[in-house]
Amino acid sequence: MPKKIKIMSDSTSDLSLELQKKYDIELVPLTVTLGEQSFADGVNVFPDDLYKYYARTKKLPKTAAPTPDEYARHFQCWTNAGYAVICFTISTGFSASFANARIAAEPLPDVYVVDSRNLSTGIGLQVLRAAELAAQGMDAADVFDQIQAMRQKVRASFIIDTLEYLWKGGRCSGVAALGANMLHLKPGIDVAEGKMVVGKKYRGSLRECLQKYVEFKLSGLEDIDLHRIFITHSGMTNEADIDLVRREILKYQPFEEILVTRAGSTVSTHCGPNTLGVLFVVK
Repeated sequence: MPKKIKIMSDSTSDLSLELQKKYDIELVPLTVTLGEQSFADGVNVFPDDLYKYYARTKKLPKTAAPTPDEYARHFQCWTNAGYAVICFTISTGFSASFANARIAAEPLPDVYVVDSRNLSTGIGLQVLRAAELAAQGMDAADVFDQIQAMRQKVRASFIIDTLEYLWKGGRCSGVAALGANMLHLKPGIDVAEGKMVVGKKYRGSLRECLQKYVEFKLSGLEDIDLHRIFITHSGMTNEADIDLVRREILKYQPFEEILVTRAGSTVSTHCGPNTLGVLFVVK
């Protein structure tokens, strides 16, 4: 009989408390530093805190991966109880989270660490699928193999309202940010090969650009897995925009489940408020 499996993720998977409880997911928080104070992502610091800090100081918060010791404490609670553990991390292209989890896992029995090659609910899609496979009685090694094959099928992207946070973080030039603002351009950001790349640029109001973005991502595609899609946002000034995106999704694809989550500290720190993405899997 296979061991029971505990599914974990670092906190960059942006899964809501409701989803964590429903699928019995444990999150390992990243550290978020605001000035001289450090906090645990999603535990005692949240994106609105980051925005207030930035508005006050014009400095971006800093995020750091869980240390090997922090991962080891989480893993050992479950391996000591006879569980296998599968832990997901943000892509190695963004963080030391995977490397640190691997160090922690090395001396322990039946701990599998997945480099998601993704971020936010691009990780979350993999985490929920692993939880579903584990609930079906699949053993940990087979779940791990299934997810390794799934990673390249995840489609994660976002549309960004302001380039100020990317500019402050050194991910775009001030000239590019100024030009985009003057031309009313909203850049799309895609995750490809474990890294963020600039995708299609959209022109107009945020509302107009969200409609164009969803159409571009979903219209006419025939290879989508219609089981689940995430709408993940970093805090919207107008929450009606989330309902707009939901309606636009269903205009193009009949998804069985549309999950709405709010992005945590990593996406919010780099992309700022009014960032929204649709994330799904292809066959």
